[in-house]
Amino acid sequence: MPRASATLAVWASAWLAGTAAPDDVLDALAPWSDAHDALAADDATASATGLPGPGRSPTSLAMLLAALRRTAPRGQARVVLPAPGDVRGLPGPGWFSREATTAGEGVLFADAGMGLVPGAIADGVVRWTVYPVPDPGPVPEYVPLNQAERDLRDQVRTSASALTDLGVARHRPGVREEIAASLRARPQALWPSGMPPQALRVLQQADEVDAILAAAAGDDPGGALSASAADARREALRPIETAVRIARRAAVAEAVRVLVSSVPRT
Repeated sequence: MPRASATLAVWASAWLAGTAAPDDVLDALAPWSDAHDALAADDATASATGLPGPGRSPTSLAMLLAALRRTAPRGQARVVLPAPGDVRGLPGPGWFSREATTAGEGVLFADAGMGLVPGAIADGVVRWTVYPVPDPGPVPEYVPLNQAERDLRDQVRTSASALTDLGVARHRPGVREEIAASLRARPQALWPSGMPPQALRVLQQADEVDAILAAAAGDDPGGALSASAADARREALRPIETAVRIARRAAVAEAVRVLVSSVPRT
């Protein structure tokens, strides 16, 4: 799925750099859920950030943004999209890394020494839990956006024949409509006006490929797929899933770089 963490990483970076207002950040997150709140994962993080900790009522995202401003006035965010066996971008073993891997997403504020992980806690409510990240680890390997976009296209092409051989749509004549409906049902992400066009294009392509992956991963209506066929299909899809994560990370990183560098440092 497209990720709320990507939205927060871009908009929070833009806000900390002075190219967006706090209300812009909150408005951008609205498509993801009717309500968002925030809570520190432990008492030490609560004390360091001024946010409520375990056992207390959560606070608003506006208060979370204020905490970020206090701890990292000109900081930048990094989106992480880990999966089992693919932990690139994570700061290393720790609480945040474990929770982000479970959720499949998170936002790292290295300068602030914290990481945020979203999770649905009720219908229409997303909670952003703030975890301590005392050591952000090395800067992740830089992936040029051109390369990420090219690799995404290549993976889709090279996997197409394998998926055809596996008969993904053989008994599903309405699969194209299913993909289109999936795209229409997804949250419509909002982005700053200064977003680089290529980053926008790659994010859109990643969403489209994600919808195809969701359709391809679904079982046939009769549930007759054998275990060996299901394993073969998962293996065929895994490189595309990895390429989607890499493309999203690269697009967000490029967007943050452009938005932050557009403001002269004083």
